[in-house]
Amino acid sequence: MYRNTYSNVYLDNIKYNVCTIINNFKPYKYYIGVVKADSYGHNGNRVIKSIIDGGCNYLAISSLDEAIIIRKKFDIPILCLGIIDLKYMNICEKNNIDVTVTNLDYLNKIKDYKLNVQIKIDTGMNRLGVKDHKEFNDMINLINNSNLKLKGIYTHIYDASNPIKFKAQIEKFKDITKDIDLSKIDMVHIAQSDTLVNYPKIEFCNACRLGIIMYGLNDSNLNLKSTIDLVSEVIEIKSLEIGETVGYNGLYEAKKEEKIGIVSIGYADGINRHLTGSYVYINNKRYEIVGNICMDMLMVKIDNHVKLHDKVYIYKDINHIKEHSKYLNTIPYELICDISKRVPRKYIK
Repeated sequence: MYRNTYSNVYLDNIKYNVCTIINNFKPYKYYIGVVKADSYGHNGNRVIKSIIDGGCNYLAISSLDEAIIIRKKFDIPILCLGIIDLKYMNICEKNNIDVTVTNLDYLNKIKDYKLNVQIKIDTGMNRLGVKDHKEFNDMINLINNSNLKLKGIYTHIYDASNPIKFKAQIEKFKDITKDIDLSKIDMVHIAQSDTLVNYPKIEFCNACRLGIIMYGLNDSNLNLKSTIDLVSEVIEIKSLEIGETVGYNGLYEAKKEEKIGIVSIGYADGINRHLTGSYVYINNKRYEIVGNICMDMLMVKIDNHVKLHDKVYIYKDINHIKEHSKYLNTIPYELICDISKRVPRKYIK
C-alpha cells in the first residue's frame, strides 16, 4: 500500500450486526447472507467469515463467478440469485451451487443435472421470475420428475416502504403457489433487509435474506455499527488569491483568500463526481469538496487547522455515507459498492 488511501473494514462490527439482526428476527431456519458485489464493496473472505460467524447459514450471490470464488474457501450452501448460462450447469453441479429457475423452458434444459434449484416468482418487480400460476405448477411437476431437487421458492419485494404494494406482492405469491403445500418446501424466503424491519414475519416463510442491513446502512432501530469507512490524506496545500479557480474547468472560484487541501483520491477510486459540494471530515471537522473531482484527486476548502498528511475521511461512518447518498439522491449501496478495487481494504477486528 504505497498510497495513504484505503478503506477500513470492521470485521467484528459485521459479526455484531449479523448477531443482532438474528437475535431480533426469529425464528427462521435459514439466514441468508447476501454477499454479492464483493459483500457490498467490503471485499474478502474475512468479511464472509464474519457473516458466517455471526450466524448466517446460507449465502446468496449474483453470479456463478462470485459463487466459485466463495466455494473455494467455504463449505456452506450458496444460492445464485442471477441467471446462469446453461453451458455452466456442470460447474454448478460440481460445486453444489443452488440455481435460480425463472421459467419452464430454462428448467426443461437443465432437468437432467443433479442440482438444487430455487424457483423465483415474479410478484410485481417484473425483472426475473415466473408470474403465471399454470407455468409454476408445470415447473413443480417437472422438478418432481427429474434429477433436480427443489430447494426453495422465493420472491423479491420491490417497494418495502409501501404497505399496499407489499400486501399485493404477498397475495400474488400465495396465489401462484396455492396448489402446493409451502410447509413441505425446505426454504421459502421473501423478506430482505427492508421487509425484515418493516413488517412482521410472513407466516409461511422459514428463511430471510440479509443484505445491506448487515452493514448497518438501511433504516432500522437496531443501533447497528458502522462496518466500512474510506480514508485518504492531504498531499498538498494550496493558497488561493481572490479570483483564482480550482481544478478542471475552473468550477470553483475563490471569493477571498483561501486554502485548498489536495486529497489523494478521485473517481477512479469510486468517488462520484457529483459529490462536489458535499463534505469530508478532517480531524473530526467537516470540510467542503470544491472543484471538479479528478480521476486521482479531489480538492477540499480547508482552514489553518488542517496540516499536510492529515487523514481525510471521505466516508466516516454510517451517518456520513447516508448523508452523501442523500446529497446524490441515490442509495448508500451505490457508494460502498463503487469503492474500486484499487483501494486497499484494511481488515480491523
